[in-house]
Amino acid sequence: MPDRISSSTFQLSEADLPDMVLSDEDLPPKYTDYTLLSERLLDNRTMAEQGFADATEERFREIGRITGFVREFGMPRRRSAADGADFIFGSVAHLFDTPQGVHDWMHDIFLADFERNIGMEVGEGQKLLNATRLDPKGFYDEAVALQTLHDSSGRIISSTIVDFRVGRVLGVVFMATIGNHQRLDEATELSIAMEKIIVGSALSA
Repeated sequence: MPDRISSSTFQLSEADLPDMVLSDEDLPPKYTDYTLLSERLLDNRTMAEQGFADATEERFREIGRITGFVREFGMPRRRSAADGADFIFGSVAHLFDTPQGVHDWMHDIFLADFERNIGMEVGEGQKLLNATRLDPKGFYDEAVALQTLHDSSGRIISSTIVDFRVGRVLGVVFMATIGNHQRLDEATELSIAMEKIIVGSALSA
């Protein structure tokens, strides 16, 4: 990544995070009728409570994560939630102390934790069946991705998750789909749109 972009992210603060996640204006035509489900601060305590069994607030802070902000959209109720339906997607902007912390999170938290918990119960009525690494392309800097499969009370749910680095900001886009389906192209399109927003925010900070 060009040094100017990376160094500019040190001018960003927690207050900038809500402007760096995707809004309804950033959605491609396929998703323009999706509705806002939630938007909220995502601090380390909340991340730990919603994470895997060994997730702790202290572990996340030690790796350099400060806080984050998430915005989620859902499929319109009039659409049928049939096999292949993308029923929810969202984006998260995480702020870290350093770009190295972002790298460490992508590999030591995101990828490693999913792969270590395959076969485990990960929530009420939820079991992680598989996690497959994907290879996202077209980013300024480092990016990694997974397709995960969950058994949700007897129903298969797949998620496609892309993590990408912009200096000390970690951008994440996730999509949940009914059935076993990969959505790397769609998640990458949304991630690159988000990346442009983060770069713009950094350069104008």
